[in-house]
Amino acid sequence: MSFVVNEAPRPMGEKFGLGTMKRENLGDGVYARLSEALIQGRFPPDHRLTIRDLADSLGTSVTPVRDALLRLIQDGALEQRSPRDVRVPILSVSRYEEIRAMRVRLEGLAARECALRAGPADVTRMRQIDHEMHRAIDADDWSRAVLLNQQFHFSLAEIGGMELLRATLQRLWLQMGPLIAAYYRSGNGRTRGDEHHVIIDAVARGDADAAEQAIRKEILEAGEPMFAEIAKLQGTDIAV
Repeated sequence: MSFVVNEAPRPMGEKFGLGTMKRENLGDGVYARLSEALIQGRFPPDHRLTIRDLADSLGTSVTPVRDALLRLIQDGALEQRSPRDVRVPILSVSRYEEIRAMRVRLEGLAARECALRAGPADVTRMRQIDHEMHRAIDADDWSRAVLLNQQFHFSLAEIGGMELLRATLQRLWLQMGPLIAAYYRSGNGRTRGDEHHVIIDAVARGDADAAEQAIRKEILEAGEPMFAEIAKLQGTDIAV
């Protein structure tokens, strides 16, 4: 697997809002920054990534960017169509269904552990994240809404003390992030259910069963609009 770096002329001044990198731990830092951007949906499905543009935006050489892209390809978060063409994939229906099935089980487990371990400060943190997410939705600030939604879901594993599960979810959300962001930007963020409040109330009561059921419901109920979003991105009709 290889990349061609010396490609077509670069658009001048193109920025991705990634923030320039310091020299320490560049490889891991670039990977983390690009992972964050993918989870937040800064790169939409089918977006083509070029090493030089990313390096310019991050303020690094091409080498750590190339290495980070290779890692993201291995994670399934990017696809390499040719040495000159690395893109954010459009999830297939089967891949989405597999990821959804994994999320239902893993995030359900995270919600259970969160409910069993959370203290008042943790519940307050969850309420604040959800409040800020709704403010972002009301302001049509979809990038921030997507970020806060991701933070809410990850907080379940963090509060539950499940570091390995949190790392596994990170890889799943790397693949789901661009689709979730497209889903929000299509206006579905406004019509989504309010399961976050149900989850928070269950966590506050220490009710692990209710917390698990609520997160499962949220993930599953997003299925139909997610299928519609995939169909739109693929330019096809998908029978649900």
